[in-house]
Amino acid sequence: ETNTLPFHPFENQPGDILRVEKEHQVLKEQLREAEEKFEQLQSRSSEEISALEELLRKSVEETEVSQNELDWFHQDSETQGKKWQQEKKENRDNLKALRSTAKKHSDTNERYLKNIDDKEKQYNVYLNTFLDTSNKFANEKVKLEELIKKSQDDCQECVKRAVKAEISVFQNWKEAEVWKLNGTIAKAEANLKMLKALSSSASAAPLLKSQIDSWETFISNVKKQLEKVEAEYEEKMELVKNGARISLTKVEVMDIPSP
Repeated sequence: ETNTLPFHPFENQPGDILRVEKEHQVLKEQLREAEEKFEQLQSRSSEEISALEELLRKSVEETEVSQNELDWFHQDSETQGKKWQQEKKENRDNLKALRSTAKKHSDTNERYLKNIDDKEKQYNVYLNTFLDTSNKFANEKVKLEELIKKSQDDCQECVKRAVKAEISVFQNWKEAEVWKLNGTIAKAEANLKMLKALSSSASAAPLLKSQIDSWETFISNVKKQLEKVEAEYEEKMELVKNGARISLTKVEVMDIPSP
């Protein structure tokens, strides 16, 4: 997953590093535009000077035309010279202004370059710090994953031991109840056997019949109770084996009064 939180101490809010890179690109674009403007101005100035030099050359050639035209040419050349001087002065002023502007652009360019260099150094520091932190987090993640796996293994082992312990407890309770109920059945069957032996006498049979029936009913009920207890304990143990969480309580055994 991507972490979108500010990366302190290098970001006060999300996106500061990207914002610095965008400012870097804007400064480079401004520097390129300033250089293009300076080259255009310099080219224009050169063309104007070349045009003036060509005009001067033509004026010099015209001085060789004829003596009759010399005065007129002299006047015209003076006029052209004044005009040229004026244009030259204007061009000089323009050139001076252009040089001043170029110097300002050059100073601005140097300042921007220095600012860009500082930003690049700062960015490299941030990047190195980020990489170091990322590597540290990666190492810690590996350690945590190993600890989690070990904890999961320990937890599974504890669960297995707990399941065995719960099954053992239910098994012991079951065996204790079975032993108790089997003892009750054995005693009841001994009493029933004794009553049946006594009822072999014809005179005693009518008197003991109700007692015999009561003991037979009692034995039947106790056997049903025994089957119920065994079934419920087996069900509890099966649930525990399948991973179910149940309360560790004994099966309720109904107290059957003996005759």
